[in-house]
Amino acid sequence: MAAKIYSGIEGIEVPKINFSDFKEYQKACDDYIEALKTECKKNAKHKNAGEIIKFGVADGYALYMVYSMKPLELIHIATMDAWQSEFAELLTAKKVTELIERDKRIAELFSK
Repeated sequence: MAAKIYSGIEGIEVPKINFSDFKEYQKACDDYIEALKTECKKNAKHKNAGEIIKFGVADGYALYMVYSMKPLELIHIATMDAWQSEFAELLTAKKVTELIERDKRIAELFSK
């Protein structure tokens, strides 16, 4: 079964890009992601709710947050360049879990 991809959560607005104060825009993006994560975890029925998976695209990443694992539902994080992946809809819950665990292992490896 294909993953459902949502553009966000009602009531949590994607920040508008602001080139005149990019640091403020980055902070707004971080706040937006935290708000999404909080909402995902509030309704969580799985430990991966609120986790982010990413796919390299051009000069950045396509970012998706896990909303639900069964059925698999992801939220596209449309910040910065708002890249999307052509593969996101093809993901399975098993593959999402693998991607999350891979990213955690890589982060742990490079934190030492």
